[in-house]
Amino acid sequence: MSAKNAKAGAASQARRLEDIPNIGPAMAADLRGAGIHTPDDVRRMDPWKVYERLRTPMGKRHDPCVLDVFLAARDFMNGGKVQPWWNFTTERKCLMLS
Repeated sequence: MSAKNAKAGAASQARRLEDIPNIGPAMAADLRGAGIHTPDDVRRMDPWKVYERLRTPMGKRHDPCVLDVFLAARDFMNGGKVQPWWNFTTERKCLMLS
């Protein structure tokens, strides 16, 4: 990427977590804290399991929209088009109900 905040337009362009659309510094830090360190890790991750790993020591979850971001990132890294994270809210709601 040429610009500091530029995002990858295709999965093959992502060299670091922050290159993935919808992933900024805070979300990248959350992913790293859950053991996800590279774009290839995102490609293989189970978004629900990663979301569950982010529970606080008191057992509280992050906002459910974090799961939407994880779903969007994994979809992108598996060849999906760039989409805003909120396009994955319906999928997340289905996951949370099952």
